[in-house]
Amino acid sequence: MPALYRSPNDATRIREWCQQRLDTWAVLHEAGHLETCLGGTHLTWAGAPGEPVCLYLPGTNFNAAASTTLLTTLSTRCRVVCVDLPGQPGLSAPVRPDDEVADYERWMHEVLGHVRQQHPQVPLILAGHSRGAAAALLANPSEIEGLVLASPAGLAKVRLSPTMLLRSTAWLLRPTRARSRRLVDLMASGPIDADLEPVVDWLTLVAMCTRTTGAPGPLPSGVIDRWQGRQSRVLVGERDVFFPPALLAGPARRLGATLEVIPDAGHLLVDQRPDLVAAAISELLA
Repeated sequence: MPALYRSPNDATRIREWCQQRLDTWAVLHEAGHLETCLGGTHLTWAGAPGEPVCLYLPGTNFNAAASTTLLTTLSTRCRVVCVDLPGQPGLSAPVRPDDEVADYERWMHEVLGHVRQQHPQVPLILAGHSRGAAAALLANPSEIEGLVLASPAGLAKVRLSPTMLLRSTAWLLRPTRARSRRLVDLMASGPIDADLEPVVDWLTLVAMCTRTTGAPGPLPSGVIDRWQGRQSRVLVGERDVFFPPALLAGPARRLGATLEVIPDAGHLLVDQRPDLVAAAISELLA
């Protein structure tokens, strides 16, 4: 598998962007570090200690620094810890797993054990977006109180329209801010507002500095079936360009969850409607 960063200088540019973004984030937060089977893992904590905990896993090419819209909303409702996935651009190790299912399953166990050690007596909800949702599904259901998946990978094969293929190819081959904006507009299923401008800047840098990965494929049926009978919720934007509601309805039922379709939202659901994602997490924590 190709290396994550195109050069050591590109790795530095990504880390500096993330660190600056977190340094200027208005929400009081703390950084943490955990050595895992996939190398160093960066954790960003926010919200009041002693509150119920949400462990959040971002999607492909995203991390805590690029997820502050949702994290800001969550920090007012619970104690939230966002973990940068190893192998994705951010502040964790650039190590990409050889076997995504086995390696991320082991990694999830290590991360959950660390979070439980930090907060041993409070409810713990696991939430993930896109690739982060696929990683969340690899957790042991007995280690958490509930699961929230937003625009999840891992349940079905990603759908790529000709328009998405065209825009993503142009974004990767000749990165410009204009091409990133067109890609983000498509991911959001409409013209973006000011809150998503940092996502445009971030994805421009990602295309310049990294060799991005595609969405993971469907997880083995045994992984999905073990969540039956557990508290779980699946949210998707009604205009998701990667995982449209019709694609997720059957897998969500197999998971034992009702698919919740969010109007006027696309694949960037966590940025477009952070209030609804946070509400779903809060309801499970309650």
